[in-house]
Amino acid sequence: MDTIEATPRTEAKLLGELPLRLHHNAYVVKDHEANRRFLEDLLGIPLVATWCERTWREDLGRHVDFCHTFFGLKDGGALAFFQFADDEMYELTQAKSPPKVGSHYHIALKVSDASYDELKARLNKAGEPFRETDHGYCKSIYTKSPDGMILEFTCDPPDVAQIDALRRADAHSELARWLSGDRHVNNQLRHRD
Repeated sequence: MDTIEATPRTEAKLLGELPLRLHHNAYVVKDHEANRRFLEDLLGIPLVATWCERTWREDLGRHVDFCHTFFGLKDGGALAFFQFADDEMYELTQAKSPPKVGSHYHIALKVSDASYDELKARLNKAGEPFRETDHGYCKSIYTKSPDGMILEFTCDPPDVAQIDALRRADAHSELARWLSGDRHVNNQLRHRD
């Protein structure tokens, strides 16, 4: 069948209390020290915990030694990273075929205007490549860690509350419109003055 069956929308039973915050986002790295230099020394995000562990992997039939580091965020969340003691585990955790366009796989961290400007200055001073995009509903800096994790640092415009209210009001109808094949753009905020 070429079309999506039209079904009535049912109200989702949402959690009584939404998750409080991001606890951590985990990523596998080859070299913890190279990663620490990038995050802590260059970007200024502090290393707050290091856990050295060994676990039995039933799927591999052996123990695996690893080190798990956490870099702190203001709300108590963290960026977390695994480094394994053996190269085989690193290889087993990597995607077999990375996407040709991988920029859509990233983590975005909200920052203040001052932090945004400081991060740009740090990246420029270090000669570290980054791109900047004005999405209209936020502006963002994108950069890559030594292992290729794309980090986005984003800050909101002054009228974020109005923008949020607009998109919350039509989130379901806009999704339904797009899924039905109507692909017109609804972001007139991009690159506004």
